[in-house]
Amino acid sequence: MAPELIVKGASAGARLEVFASGSWTSAHAAELEQKIDAIKLDAPGSGRLDIDIAGVGELDTFGAWLLERLARAFIAQGYDAQLAEVSGRFRGLLDEIHACGRTKPAIVKQNPILAKLEGIGVAATEFGQDLIRLIDLLGRLCSVIALVFRHPSRFRFASAVHQLDRVGWQALPIIFLITLLIGAIIAQQGIFHFRKFGAGDYVVDLVGILVLRELGVLIVAIMVAGRSGSSYTAELGSMKMREEIDALRTMGLDPVEVLMLPRIVALVCALPILTFFGSMCALYGGGLVAWLYGGMSPPIYIARLKEAVSVTHFEVGMIKAPFMALVIGLVACSEGLQVAGSAESLGLKTTASVVKSIFLVIVMDGFFAIFFASVGM
Repeated sequence: MAPELIVKGASAGARLEVFASGSWTSAHAAELEQKIDAIKLDAPGSGRLDIDIAGVGELDTFGAWLLERLARAFIAQGYDAQLAEVSGRFRGLLDEIHACGRTKPAIVKQNPILAKLEGIGVAATEFGQDLIRLIDLLGRLCSVIALVFRHPSRFRFASAVHQLDRVGWQALPIIFLITLLIGAIIAQQGIFHFRKFGAGDYVVDLVGILVLRELGVLIVAIMVAGRSGSSYTAELGSMKMREEIDALRTMGLDPVEVLMLPRIVALVCALPILTFFGSMCALYGGGLVAWLYGGMSPPIYIARLKEAVSVTHFEVGMIKAPFMALVIGLVACSEGLQVAGSAESLGLKTTASVVKSIFLVIVMDGFFAIFFASVGM
C-alpha cells in the first residue's frame, strides 16, 4: 500500500492536523522523503499537535525515523507534536527511535597534567597485567613440560617437527639475505672510517666481535619475532575467534600442551641454529666487502678473524638465543589468547605481539650485556 501523508490546516490561524497512512518502509523511501520535504508552514504555531498514524500498515526503522523527524520538525516550529494512535506492534520501535539523540554527552574538561598522569597509570597497569599473564603462562608451560617428562608419549613430536620446519628451515633464505647485508654494511662503514686513522685492518675485529656477541643473535631474534611470532599470534587468535581453543578444553585437552608447547619448543630449538647460520653469513658478508672494497684477501681476513675473536664471543651470542626464543614464544602465545571476537582485535594483538617481543628482546640483550661484563665474558 502506497504511503500517504496528509496535512490539514497549514494556513495561519487554522488548527493543524496530520494523518499518516500506508506503508512507511524503505521500499518507499524516495516517495516518503518527497512528501515530508513538501510540507511548508506559513508561520510558527503553538499548542498540541497529534500525528495520527492509525492508518500506517507497515513500518520499519527507516519509516519510524521519518515519523520522528517529522515530529521534531513540528516541534522546531513551536508545536507540541506527538505521535497518536500508535499500534502496539510499532510501540517498541518508535520508542527506541524517539530516544535517539535526545541527550548530548557532557564534555568534561580535564587538566592536561592529570590526563598525562592518567595515561601513565593506565600504561603501568597494562604493563603489570601483561607481566602477570607472561608469568602465568610460563608457569603453566613449566607444569606441562614436567608432565611430558613423566609421560614422554604425550609430547606431540610431529607437530614440533612441523613447527621447526616453519620457523627454522623456511626462514633460512631471509636470514641469509639480511645477515649477509648487515655484515657487509658493517664492514664497509668500518673500512671507510678506519682508513682515516690507518687502521683498516681493525674492521675484522669490529665485524667479528660485534656479530658474534650482539648483532648476530639480535638481528635474527628480531626477524623471528616479526616472522614467526606474529604467525603464532595470528594462528592462536584465529583459533580463539572460532572457539577452537574452547573446544579443546571441552574435550579435556590442555591448549598449552597441544598448541603452545610444540611451537615454543620448535622456536627454542630453531633460534640458536638460525643465530649460528646468521652469524656465519654476516662474517662472510664482511669478508666479501673487506676483499672487494678494502683490498684484504680472504686468507688474511680469516687469519685476522682467528686472532680477533675467541670461543667466548661465540658462546655469549649462543647463550642468549634460547632465552630470546622463549620470550618471543611466550609473548606470541599470550597475545594470541587475548584476541577477542573481531578481526580488528586480531590485527591489534598481532601488532602488539611483534612490538612487545622486539622490545623485550632488546631489553634482554641489554641485561645479558651487563651480566656478561660483570662475569668477565
